[in-house]
Amino acid sequence: MRKEEESGRPVQIIGIGACVMDTLVSVPSYPKEDTKLRGMDSRAAGGGPVATGLAAAARLGASAGYVGVLADDNGGIFLKEDFRKYGVDTEWIDILPGYRSFSSVIWLAKDTATRTCVYDRGDLPPLKLNERMLAAVKAAEILMIDGNELEAAREACLAARESGVKVLYDCGGLYPGVERLLELTDVMIPSEEFAREYTGCRETVTAAEKLYARYRPEVVVVTCGKEGGILYDGKELFQYPAFPVEAVDTNGAGDVFHGAFAAGMTRGFGYRECCYFASAVSALKCTGMGARESVPDFGTAERFLQAKGIRLKREEA
Repeated sequence: MRKEEESGRPVQIIGIGACVMDTLVSVPSYPKEDTKLRGMDSRAAGGGPVATGLAAAARLGASAGYVGVLADDNGGIFLKEDFRKYGVDTEWIDILPGYRSFSSVIWLAKDTATRTCVYDRGDLPPLKLNERMLAAVKAAEILMIDGNELEAAREACLAARESGVKVLYDCGGLYPGVERLLELTDVMIPSEEFAREYTGCRETVTAAEKLYARYRPEVVVVTCGKEGGILYDGKELFQYPAFPVEAVDTNGAGDVFHGAFAAGMTRGFGYRECCYFASAVSALKCTGMGARESVPDFGTAERFLQAKGIRLKREEA
């Protein structure tokens, strides 16, 4: 059930984090230094962990909205329209004149199916939450964060906790002060790299257990790329698979995983089912170009899992 918001439209998933103007360049292989190489394809795309996760969740049928600041340059204009294209609510975005957007250039190598990214964070000031933004957080079911906009994200986490809103943290970047978000997290989804480096543990399982013991979220889900990942809830350890596909573009696969996990939660799936669902959606996304445009709809993901003998079950109320 969606909560009712006093002013504005309620959404199930609200997000605070990086929103990036990406330029994707497909190349046959990475070029040598100080040479020229003819690219295979070039396109603009919206990026950023939470921003892309919200677009994925919306594609999968959840209602989603972004809280943040964008510049009034070409990048900011594109990013706001891209949100609208994928059905993400832009009501809680402030457009600020005279600033430079967060942007990146990403090379996608065909021979290795890998990506290399160079980014410029731009010069937008930190997000300051107003009452309208906080009301949107309190009215949601899930708050997604990614470690960017840390002060605003923490304020939103505190508001979410007071209102019974689940906090899902896409732990990718080891930014200063992330422990202030980890301690307010309900669903902790770190990359394997983050989990190991943050805890100092060489073994992924040990890192997951240590994160759980230190912060006591409802669940820790470590993503391990082509190896799938592990879920730990303080009692049981569960390993979920990655689904092999013919990858075309892996950029944004982790961001899509987080958005799909949140979308699964809104459908009443348990955390194990969310792992299967998010892993399938992430795999299917990699079969096409673009982090957002290649996200499948819910029915396609469900049929993909059913073909592999996996049927998703909703938790009983």
